[in-house]
Amino acid sequence: MLSQMKAYPKLNPSDVRVLGAKKGEGYEKQLLVFQTPFDYRRMAECFKPDGEGPHPLMLFLHWYEPESRDSNRSQFVEEAVEMAKAGAICLTVETLWSDPDFFLKRTQAEDMQNSMEEVINQRRFIDFLTSQPNADPSRFALVGHDFGGMYGILSGSLDKRPSHYVIMAATPRFPDWYLYLPKLEGAAREAFLSEMTAIDPITHIQNLAPAPILFQFGDDDFHVPLKRADEFFAQANEPKEKKVYKSGHGLNDAATKDRRAWLKEKLGLK
Repeated sequence: MLSQMKAYPKLNPSDVRVLGAKKGEGYEKQLLVFQTPFDYRRMAECFKPDGEGPHPLMLFLHWYEPESRDSNRSQFVEEAVEMAKAGAICLTVETLWSDPDFFLKRTQAEDMQNSMEEVINQRRFIDFLTSQPNADPSRFALVGHDFGGMYGILSGSLDKRPSHYVIMAATPRFPDWYLYLPKLEGAAREAFLSEMTAIDPITHIQNLAPAPILFQFGDDDFHVPLKRADEFFAQANEPKEKKVYKSGHGLNDAATKDRRAWLKEKLGLK
């Protein structure tokens, strides 16, 4: 599976369809449809700043919380608008977990294939961003919350194009989530743990270096207790920074403020 993720089918211009564009104050928003190599399509929104550039790039990968209204590409729209006004080309995207019922429908037998497809789709989103007119691919931030952070680490470790990362409330191993259900016991559980080790984020986090990483965690996160957060952070190479907030899995306004300030400083945004 890793070899398929590495030698992926590159995005062609014909794979992207623009459904419409809307002008805002200091930026333009485009609604896009991406054809994947897997006979389905993914929606995305691109936020482009006014001015000639060169413009840094940002890919936003949302979280999974089916009870929340922003458990989809809408989570980072406000952030993407702010960053576009500051001079960045931003992309918010539909993912494997944008379907609120995705977790209930999947099984462990499908998780590896689903993961391979997700990484390839994300690398094709990176293709799109780096191909934009007036883009500066040397300044490229990947921002991911929860599953977004986990798959973003795996994608980035194979792709190498993102130059900065913000990883929000991500747990170090996919089975931390994928063994919630369906339940597995005994030999079947151990076999699944062994299979997923090859793609677990903690296996790949060191490969992001020398890209700076900002980790954001909550001190009352049921899914990512601080022991897991500390283990994850310890495995990453420098340069890295960890911030812990008085929050649960969704983080809070202080995390949002810190993240936006960090991204603007690192990417040289106004």
